[in-house]
Amino acid sequence: MNIKTGLGQDSHAFDSVNGKPLILGGVEFDHPQGLRGNSDADVILHSLTNAISSITGQNILGVKADALCQQGIIDSAEYLKLALNDLNGWHIEHIAISIECLVPKISPKIEVLKSNIAHLMNTNIANVGITATTGEGLTAFGRGEGIQVFSIITVSKA
Repeated sequence: MNIKTGLGQDSHAFDSVNGKPLILGGVEFDHPQGLRGNSDADVILHSLTNAISSITGQNILGVKADALCQQGIIDSAEYLKLALNDLNGWHIEHIAISIECLVPKISPKIEVLKSNIAHLMNTNIANVGITATTGEGLTAFGRGEGIQVFSIITVSKA
């Protein structure tokens, strides 16, 4: 059996001007500010897309996602789908997600996030782990200026 592990990261600052909703992991959060970005700026889905790209070697965020944005496609789930298509027979074994932010509070929505991410990635909810931290205010994310996410994805092929 072949096993690969991919690491992804993404971060976005809050933007009080754009009026977009805050979307994380495909789930809307009740928060007065969305995140700055051309798309919906879903840092969780961007981080997962980058983790898959580190396995496949096919970068989605950047040129491909920018082209979709120019066509009006700003749902980050669409970028994740492109990355998942590049897995070509690799099976997702586990997904680990670490979120750093002061706001919003992530813990109340962890189960909803896990369920939606499992659905988007066509895996069992038991294969998705999510942790959240404020980082004790040591970074801009811990001071409430934005959100940073790291993801690790383990895949296997028989």
